[in-house]
Amino acid sequence: MITMPPNSPYYNQLLRFLNQADTDNLKTKDFTRLYKLYKGTKVKVGFGQGTPARVPWISFLREPNTTSNGIYPVYLYYKDIRKLILAYGVSETNKPDYKWPVDAQPIKELFEQNNWGKPDRYGDSLVFKIYDRDDLPNKQIIDNDLDRILELYESMKFSAKSSPKPKDAVHFETSLFFNALRAAGLNYSRTLVTRFCASLLTKPFVILTGLSGSGKTKLAQAFVQWICQDNSQYRVVPVGADWTNREPLLGYPNALKQNEYVKPDSGVLDLIIQANRKPELPHFLILDEMNLSHVERYFADFLSAMESKEEIPLYAEGTVDNGVPSRLRLPSNLFIIGTVNIDETTHMFSPKVLDRANTIEFRISDAEMEEFLGNIKDFNPTVLTKSGAVTAKSFLQLAQNKSIATTNIEEINQTLIRFFRELKKPAAEFGYRSATEILRLIHQLSVLDGDLTTHQKVDIAIIQKLLPKLHGSRRKLCPVLVTLGSFCIGRDVKMEKDVFDNDSFDFNGADVLYPLSLEKIARMYRGAIDNGFTSFAEA
Repeated sequence: MITMPPNSPYYNQLLRFLNQADTDNLKTKDFTRLYKLYKGTKVKVGFGQGTPARVPWISFLREPNTTSNGIYPVYLYYKDIRKLILAYGVSETNKPDYKWPVDAQPIKELFEQNNWGKPDRYGDSLVFKIYDRDDLPNKQIIDNDLDRILELYESMKFSAKSSPKPKDAVHFETSLFFNALRAAGLNYSRTLVTRFCASLLTKPFVILTGLSGSGKTKLAQAFVQWICQDNSQYRVVPVGADWTNREPLLGYPNALKQNEYVKPDSGVLDLIIQANRKPELPHFLILDEMNLSHVERYFADFLSAMESKEEIPLYAEGTVDNGVPSRLRLPSNLFIIGTVNIDETTHMFSPKVLDRANTIEFRISDAEMEEFLGNIKDFNPTVLTKSGAVTAKSFLQLAQNKSIATTNIEEINQTLIRFFRELKKPAAEFGYRSATEILRLIHQLSVLDGDLTTHQKVDIAIIQKLLPKLHGSRRKLCPVLVTLGSFCIGRDVKMEKDVFDNDSFDFNGADVLYPLSLEKIARMYRGAIDNGFTSFAEA
């Protein structure tokens, strides 16, 4: 990593850009906060959306030019060949109304001349200067080069009327949703919001479980109200205790009128049909108190279609003519959120269901309750309504990204193997699907929050994908829980005495690797001791 010299107008910022461009961190707010403007231009930075860009960039803009419609000085870092090019930038999305008053070589010709192949992007931009990423010139040369191209840019005349600035879609960030929640009077931790969003992006089936009244349904409702531009994009459906088949969700062929298909009153069928017709918009199905009935009975077709990607048959083709398709596809822009309460009236989820979802447990800490009681606010839903709709396109793009974690992959894999071997003992090990989804979850967490450490991301994956399937007797699980707990601490301890039976143990101590998972394991262990049986789900 290059050290940043002091006392330089933009050189230090350029080095910070290059250093970050060589990582998976896609955050840009630090750059735009420090250098929103530079010598009369608006600075924009791009590291990629969802996955790291092969050509990260820094552009310097004067109105009416934009990165999608105009010309502008730009740094282009071609990572594959380790070359940084300061270029006379030319927009790719739209043909600009202006031309650079220079005779310079296009980047695509430079690549061909040097046998570098074809540039991934920006081949029509013109070369001003080329730098070797690993042998940059000194700060004076770098800054003088930038000043020269900016001086030319400043001397050019632009007409605001000839190139109107388009309204750009906003990149999806959890901070936008988190701030909207706070403004609406809802109190959730930033980490929980990040986990919720990353889980939706990883796989469009999320289960929210935990204490009744802890805000599970409210969070789901708040998110769909925030990101949807129209109420037709979501349905909140209370699950009935009498649901024994799929009819409340998908309807049924009318036995008395052969050419008619009866749609359910829940509106779920219409929601899925619309989601197929409007793939550019996210759609959401919220199943409230999902386990009031046996999930496998009314939800089996959904569970199967999620994995097989095959269509759900509704009726024999050619027998119905009332606008309902004979086969129904679950599109990638449909997201399903289930909320779960645990008591004597509900049913436990089978491993088949848990294996297909990310399960997020809602707990309320002492500090959170204290903060809530000291600052109770009225809920103001108007703050949320449609305010995040401009991020919907970006949200769908992130959800379509199926990349897996690559940073610190050896450490992650070793941890997963250790848990796999121990979870085999109570027959709760995970398969290839879960392993892949864990790595995708870790990647999405990296995309949404570049400040999360590898331990924090692995901790979230463990508690959402590995622990939910654990249940059994004291005799069966206690030895396993002790071993799993030891994996969560970076030093040797006597788990039962020092952790599980120690009411003053600090789960956020410096030597705890996975605090969320360890605290959950400790609660499960105590439940097994007290009741002779334990499971992830708690009343």
